[in-house]
Amino acid sequence: MADFGIGVPDEIARLSLGHSEEPPPPPPQKDVPGVIPVDITRAFRQACGTLEPGQLIKDGFFTLFESVSALEIMDPKMDSGCVASGDEFDELYDVSKPLLPEEVLGIIDELLCHEMSWHMGYPLSQTLLTNVYVEALSMPDPATIELASFVRDRPELEKDQPMLQVLRAYCLGMLKSCAYVNHRVKSEHYYEEEDFVTNTYNRTLLTRIPTADIRNAIDQARDLLTTEKDKLGDQLFDALSARLQFRKVFLDAAESPQHMKNPKLAQAPWLAALPLLPVIKTTHSIGKPVEDAFSAKLQRKLASTMPPRAIVKLEFDDAFAHLSRLFTDGSELIDVLNYHDSQSLLTFVRNFQSKKPQPLVYIRTLLQTFLFDSMQVLGSMSIRQLLDDDFSIITLPASQLLDRDNDEIEAIQDIRFTMSQQLELFRQRAAQPFLDIFRTFCQNRCRVRRTLCHVIRDWENLQFDAEDIDDFLQKAAQEHPRIQQNSSGSGLSEPMHSLPLSSWAFLYKIRMMEEIVQLGFELEVYQPDEIAGMYWYLNYLAKSRLQHTERIKSFVVQKVDEARHRSGGIDATVEKQLHRSLSHIRLSLLDAAVTWELSDALASLYLVLNRLHLIKPVNRPYSTDKLRYDLRMKPFAPIGLPALPTFAEFTASTLQEDVASADLLEQASRSILGAKKGLETMAKLSDEDSFSVGSHAQWTANVKRTLKSCIATSLAITTLQKAMANSQTSSGPLPFKADIPDPEKTYHEWWLVPSISSA
Repeated sequence: MADFGIGVPDEIARLSLGHSEEPPPPPPQKDVPGVIPVDITRAFRQACGTLEPGQLIKDGFFTLFESVSALEIMDPKMDSGCVASGDEFDELYDVSKPLLPEEVLGIIDELLCHEMSWHMGYPLSQTLLTNVYVEALSMPDPATIELASFVRDRPELEKDQPMLQVLRAYCLGMLKSCAYVNHRVKSEHYYEEEDFVTNTYNRTLLTRIPTADIRNAIDQARDLLTTEKDKLGDQLFDALSARLQFRKVFLDAAESPQHMKNPKLAQAPWLAALPLLPVIKTTHSIGKPVEDAFSAKLQRKLASTMPPRAIVKLEFDDAFAHLSRLFTDGSELIDVLNYHDSQSLLTFVRNFQSKKPQPLVYIRTLLQTFLFDSMQVLGSMSIRQLLDDDFSIITLPASQLLDRDNDEIEAIQDIRFTMSQQLELFRQRAAQPFLDIFRTFCQNRCRVRRTLCHVIRDWENLQFDAEDIDDFLQKAAQEHPRIQQNSSGSGLSEPMHSLPLSSWAFLYKIRMMEEIVQLGFELEVYQPDEIAGMYWYLNYLAKSRLQHTERIKSFVVQKVDEARHRSGGIDATVEKQLHRSLSHIRLSLLDAAVTWELSDALASLYLVLNRLHLIKPVNRPYSTDKLRYDLRMKPFAPIGLPALPTFAEFTASTLQEDVASADLLEQASRSILGAKKGLETMAKLSDEDSFSVGSHAQWTANVKRTLKSCIATSLAITTLQKAMANSQTSSGPLPFKADIPDPEKTYHEWWLVPSISSA
């Protein structure tokens, strides 16, 4: 068998043909000028005979890139230069041809769909950069607004066609807005493989053109529309005019970080877009799609190592829903600039980022900009101000440690000098872990839980550092310990010092540990038969937080008593700080108690369901209870306090073999009553008392959703109690089944209340 430098053995040829009845392909032509065919069949067979079975050979100069390229060549899925027979390599769409107003409307709406696909995490190469008009504007990169034209060498063609000018203005505003969005996302912390693709494939998105020039182009297009109103009709005019106005408003909103010191000015464009959205939605139906204006062939011109991918198709209704949510969330986000106190700020960030569905990545990175831009908080506060405000709320109300006059003391023997130096040392160590909490909650929900598992280790180390500083300050100030009577009344407990800094760090650490467990329920990390154990551990953590908050309360109350009995009365500023601290303690006690009671009820309920085999464990042939325990508790293993229960303690507490099922359900009923009372009290708190200024509506809604979970748990317990009572008079298994709902179908994602119904 002869070939041009390659011979194939007959056996291989027969194997390649198999049992196919199709005739083999004709042999290549030998009579080709400049080509001398050589028969290498015998040499090839001899060489193959020297190889061991499974042995591979590779030429030393044949690189990995060349081997992959050899696989890609002429493969439509891999080779960007592969063109089907009869097809053109380049897209031949004429961007200068006249367009109907309905066609312009259709192209604009399709661009809007692609833009929202990009916001959802798809790359530009599969969305906006597949549009021929966008490509014509972008390449070559225009340096001025005059060069930003669909036809560079004949710009007069656009001037004679009003609809092309409208489309051009819209595309200019869209690309400039995308440039701002892309820059904002890249400037903050995000996860490209999960959240957003910032690659622009060597397209600058008109970054060299001033924004003012693009605004003028949009205004000129709107003026041109006004002159064409009689030809267009009211409906088409309103549709195109609303889209141009929306494009300008979006451009203003994308620049909002520059107005951080003026919240009303920053919020204005976000609010201005809301009345335009209904017009865009109702007029979408009159547009006419232009499929030829979008082509995957344009990907061949992009600076990318990826082969062409299919264009992402997002339906207009879905895209419009994302767009509406983008501007609704953006308008609500600006409220974060109205600072009231550190705890209200943290509540705002928590509530805002836990919305369902979660805000888009651009909104989340914009929140990061407000919080951390230029080492300032909300554009006007230093990190020290934020930390000191938080200290004064939780453990140091009206404390001399936070007195700014201490910074002016230079005498090293003065206690105020020591206070200033030590507290500044602690601020330096606490600043990063404290800000990491805010930054963590700006990520997607999966990353929040994963990052918190690392952040609690930093807080563990911070607590150790705080204990040393507390001990130093305690000795320098000669603080007298507080003697507290035991709860049993049998005697006196050991002397207790306030330890304000380590108490502050411990409270944050244990709150984050609870959040890790609760996010596990929201993200469906746990298997059905593990839920009882994890709710028990949540109960264990909440109990520790409640005890620690009681400890903090005792020292704050003591300080309040001392201030009230001080000669001259209480200063108004001091009284306000003390009242604020007491309000926070009350809220913390209520929240910890509700978490304790509700998790205890659900742990008991799931334990009984496990006993009755209404929840069947997953088949795990290679797993043991000990291994699963180690896996679930791995994030908490490095934490010293609260101490991690041993596997034996965990097993004994979650099984409670010495307690009857009826008693467990009775205990769960009492716990639910306590949780309901606590939630009803929390629902009546004002925005200041609940430390939810700026997000009180969301905070109250969260409390009410938890209250609904309490009521649903109470009903499930009652149903199960009746079923067990009836089963005592009859033999056989319970005629009931228990269904664990998906988190998004529950009243609250952290409280998975089982549904018990007749089998």
